[in-house]
Amino acid sequence: QVQLVESGGGLVQSGGSLRLSCAASGPTSDIYTRNWYRQVPGKERELVASIKSTDGSISLADAVKGRFTISGDNSKNTLYLQMTSLKPEDTAVYYCNFRTYDSRISWGQGTQVTVSS
Repeated sequence: QVQLVESGGGLVQSGGSLRLSCAASGPTSDIYTRNWYRQVPGKERELVASIKSTDGSISLADAVKGRFTISGDNSKNTLYLQMTSLKPEDTAVYYCNFRTYDSRISWGQGTQVTVSS
């Protein structure tokens, strides 16, 4: 089982930027997708960004296209989410998620991002 630890959250003003990191430990050779989700109280967790291990293809939620970038550093086993032009509606707990080829899932503990208006 992969262990995931997120960091980089915090309080930022509207229009600001943050970079989230997700450090992975454990077996990662069978990871199919590396993902960022976010969740606000009372709502379901939503997929924000995803990157496939097979070809490096990336998908982004419409709400963050043009503002967020997902990337990975395989040498450091770390996944990143670069967030720019942040809006108050981006306020949420952000979770890192790895999914294997046989659909086993690992979650991090989450990191709070708060964007003030």
